[in-house]
Amino acid sequence: MIGTTLTILGSLGLFLFGMKVMSEALQKLSGERLRGMMRKMTSNRFMGLGTGFGVTCLVQSSSATTVMIVSFVNASLLTVTEAIGMIMGANLGTTTTFWIVSFLGFKFSISSIALPMIGLALPLIFSRQAKLRDTGEFIMGFGILFLGLMFLKDSVPDIRNSPEVLTFVQGYTGRGLISVLFFFAFGTILTVIVQSSSVAGAITLTMAYKGWIDYPSACAIILGENVGTTITANIAAMGGNTNAKRAALAHLVFNLIGVIWAIALFKYFANFVDMVMPGDALEKSNIPLHLAAFHSLFNLINICLLIGFVPQLGRLVERLISDRKGKAADHVSRGASFLPQTGELNIAEAERDVQRMGQLTRDLMTGFVELFLNEDKDLGERVKELKKLEEESDRLAYETTSYLLECSAQGISDTSMLKVTAMLRVVAELEDICDCGYRLVMLAERKYRKRRALPPETIKQVEQFAKIVLQFMDFYSSRIVRGVEMQDMETAYQLENTIDRFRKSLRRESLARMSSSGETVKAEMIYIDMLNNMESIGNHSLNVLQALRHRD
Repeated sequence: MIGTTLTILGSLGLFLFGMKVMSEALQKLSGERLRGMMRKMTSNRFMGLGTGFGVTCLVQSSSATTVMIVSFVNASLLTVTEAIGMIMGANLGTTTTFWIVSFLGFKFSISSIALPMIGLALPLIFSRQAKLRDTGEFIMGFGILFLGLMFLKDSVPDIRNSPEVLTFVQGYTGRGLISVLFFFAFGTILTVIVQSSSVAGAITLTMAYKGWIDYPSACAIILGENVGTTITANIAAMGGNTNAKRAALAHLVFNLIGVIWAIALFKYFANFVDMVMPGDALEKSNIPLHLAAFHSLFNLINICLLIGFVPQLGRLVERLISDRKGKAADHVSRGASFLPQTGELNIAEAERDVQRMGQLTRDLMTGFVELFLNEDKDLGERVKELKKLEEESDRLAYETTSYLLECSAQGISDTSMLKVTAMLRVVAELEDICDCGYRLVMLAERKYRKRRALPPETIKQVEQFAKIVLQFMDFYSSRIVRGVEMQDMETAYQLENTIDRFRKSLRRESLARMSSSGETVKAEMIYIDMLNNMESIGNHSLNVLQALRHRD
């Protein structure tokens, strides 16, 4: 008995490891396409539905997708309403795993598929070409997944060899609603324990195929798995802010609503699936595909019923989880370590953090201009606001750097590794620009506090100089996601040269004024510091564009 249990656990481990390898290889092969899907997330619930479905089909884990969605909500990259549409799509996307396992794992001789695939993958994973290497990892993961399934099927004894199991199960079948609720609870607990609906599904399919449970019982277990899989996102959201908790709760509420109608109409719904699917569900060769159809139709019908009520669902979870005071966490836990990693997708989130840093650089620069041109007003509160922006930039730089390093450790493609390396440099340069911007704010504040006067024409020159710097900032900010072309670098060099010439010209004029009138020396020194900081911003801006150019 102990040996059989350990063999089953080992088989499940192989299955889960194969799914992990296959998922991560798929992400490497389609990383840019995945990130493109994430960038197109809008308030359109149907777009979100398609995005959630597509991402989950590629990642092959609704748990990984929903944890990622919750983290996006936690970082304010998605609203709760937008997240609900994606979660619906993720629920439907995870049913593809059921179809793959049901069709290939039970309709064919797995040994004739798994080992040849591993053999085919072996030379590819040693290739120097990244695409071939990633393809080899995908095929290898696919082979290991089905190898684990083969061992699972062989290690679970047939019902004919274990008649005591049939006696035990019969005590819980054929009792109407009580039986449905029992197997629903079993499916929920099973999925919570293994923390993967795909693994729980493989167990359910195997048990049904081996005759341990009948078709209706397996359908009830699948309903439980749909609820159990929501626990991963809810665990991840525990460390997040209020909206992250709401998004995770929306996942649970959505599935619970589906389970309520499915249990209420359980007998009719299960018979309907049996009727539309070819073959008799009582035959073990047909039951895997019937269960896959049950899983897909349940989620599809649930989506059709609730897609029109996404705003109302959003308001419901807002009422269930009220706003709380205190500082929210900015990133959410990525969930259990054995889940397929989503480094390729997380890069899209990191890009948005970098965009936010680009906006902070501009906010600090415009804040300086505001202070400098309004020397007759007391803008102490505005200085405090700008100080908070500078502190936010330091925090965001630290967290984004840590986040990018985490992405790089998740087995991303060579192309994505170049992007991560470039973005690490961009983050460092943007942090330096924020520091320069805040130094300018402090210089403007000192000029006001010490009452250092500059000639009117000099003030206009500073304003003109600041406009050129802001133009450079807008230029690099617009290319953080879009990318940098060769002609963009020509424009960047022109802007940087213009800033250098402007600074040299204004500095010469300042030195001439100091030599002719000693009374303005202190004001002119502040002025020269301003010029130097604006030139530094120009240099860092050019470095940002050079890093973005190397990324592409």
